[in-house]
Amino acid sequence: MNALEVLRREADLLVMSALGQPPHKGVPACPGLNLGETVRHVGSGYHWTLEYLRLGEEPRDWQRYPADGQDLLEFTRSAAEAVVEQLAAHDEDEPCATWWPEQRNYGFWRRRLAHETTVHRMDVQGAAGMDAGPVDDEVALDGVDEVLTLWLGHKLDTLGVRGSRDEVVAVRVQDHMWLTRCGPQGASAWRVEPEDAEHADALVTADPMTMYRWLWGRLPDRMIEVYGDHDAIAQLWALLRLATK
Repeated sequence: MNALEVLRREADLLVMSALGQPPHKGVPACPGLNLGETVRHVGSGYHWTLEYLRLGEEPRDWQRYPADGQDLLEFTRSAAEAVVEQLAAHDEDEPCATWWPEQRNYGFWRRRLAHETTVHRMDVQGAAGMDAGPVDDEVALDGVDEVLTLWLGHKLDTLGVRGSRDEVVAVRVQDHMWLTRCGPQGASAWRVEPEDAEHADALVTADPMTMYRWLWGRLPDRMIEVYGDHDAIAQLWALLRLATK
């Protein structure tokens, strides 16, 4: 997956999908969120990343809203161009500050912003009354891995959030398999061979794009296949919502 190309393409699609749309239109998959706030959030995220890279640490202040006289779409489009230019100027393996100890390089930001933009591009399209445009299988599979290993496996720990029961849920997408463990000792996720998941408490499976969207809370359970302990799946779902909030 060329994350930088994904980021560039998805940012363009997000802005084009919002063009001419009333900002108050609600995002169907995220009650309480509207189209305008989604576009602003993405633009703010680009500015936050640029400040993070400039400072070498998490910024306390950055441009969160359009400047006086600046259009919302221009705010996000210009920020996207700036962050793509910044990331393109460095090899993905070049070291830099990030918020994930396991990956301290520019590749982290390429991947993170590619998925952030892809998910919110689909949100904008939903608010605009469009069908969510397709996501390449390779991108969606990488997105599944990211949400499980980065958000479930890392972000929850930094938040100090724990599950109530020690449960293992297998996540299967085509020939790819992950195991997730959630409970009082914390949450973790790792890739395994399909045969290594036979003793899991539950299994969820779907095609790449469906699983990608479900893990990000954009699709209901009826869109995936579930087997085994439904309480274990419910716990995974609830923890993912806290992790990705």
